[in-house]
Amino acid sequence: MVTSAGPYLPLRPLWLCRGCGAPWPCGPARLTLLHEYAHDRIALLIHLGGLLHDAAGHLHTLHPDGSPDPTRLFDRFLGWAIPRRSA
Repeated sequence: MVTSAGPYLPLRPLWLCRGCGAPWPCGPARLTLLHEYAHDRIALLIHLGGLLHDAAGHLHTLHPDGSPDPTRLFDRFLGWAIPRRSA
């Protein structure tokens, strides 16, 4: 299993970056993940999908009346990692 090393790890259950305080995965965390999973994008997406599941549960528990929008969470955790096809 690949793990994200370095200071840009998620602070659970808040899902903020331990290194910079931005919503995780922040820019540096995304770059690290892309590097770590450079040869297996499917594994990266599966990993991020599991983290999305965890984050959705944690964030709903913390903010039951104002949970993050599902579309925004998807974009935050998975959308950036899905390869775009050119037209």
